[in-house]
Amino acid sequence: MKNWLLAPVKYARAAIKNIAIYGVTITAFLLPAVSVHADSGGARVPLLPKYSQECSACHVAYPAGFLPAASWQRVMEGLGKHYGTDASLDEASMREISGWLKANAGTYKRVSEEPPENRITKAAWFLRKHREGEVPANVWKRASVGSPANCAACHTNADKGNFNEHEVRIPK
Repeated sequence: MKNWLLAPVKYARAAIKNIAIYGVTITAFLLPAVSVHADSGGARVPLLPKYSQECSACHVAYPAGFLPAASWQRVMEGLGKHYGTDASLDEASMREISGWLKANAGTYKRVSEEPPENRITKAAWFLRKHREGEVPANVWKRASVGSPANCAACHTNADKGNFNEHEVRIPK
């Protein structure tokens, strides 16, 4: 009975030790999941083959999560004059791609705000990620880059939907 005053200390030390052990274990499992979500804004969704085929003919088939559904709807409705190009599709392709974009559009906080002209490169999140200091203004003017819309110039796995900032290689 003489050590009853020390019992809380003994249990507190055991609790701290257990928290440390379990905390490290849980963190080890959660960090990979967080890193996937942190850069993409959500789980990666495999590209619809028809979407990839049609859109990749001219540019990277951007992940559907980069824009909210309303922006994708306007993009699809304006394919006849898609940023200066006629990108019209047959009705069946329009329905299939539009449905996929709507189902997989960004719904998280980062893309809740519709960007001007439905342009990913004018979205607030895009501008934050590519701000001056992170990406110097002269990078966009390089022949090897061309414009902010040419994701694949720097994001080496953009064609796979991977835009992880740790895999960026800015060309000369």
